[in-house]
Amino acid sequence: MVPLLLDPTRLRIAATLVAAGKVEFGFIRDRVGLSDSALSKQLKALAAAGLLTSDREPTGAARRTWIRLTEQGREQVGAHVVALREIAAGAPADEG
Repeated sequence: MVPLLLDPTRLRIAATLVAAGKVEFGFIRDRVGLSDSALSKQLKALAAAGLLTSDREPTGAARRTWIRLTEQGREQVGAHVVALREIAAGAPADEG
């Protein structure tokens, strides 16, 4: 398990990046439902751990920020998902 990905918001961000590859900041913001500042904070934590990288691209008067998982990030997210599946497979069935 990757401790940083135990946070549900960070896991949703990572899952979005696994599924979509390189995406624009606004795409993640809209998909995950965070404010710009909240998403920036989460992305900085993931980047500091080496799980993702970002590139800024000037487009006219604005800048677009592109986010993608690093190779290390892809490996760690994959390992985290495997661990979650193993936990779920061993969980007792709901008898409700």
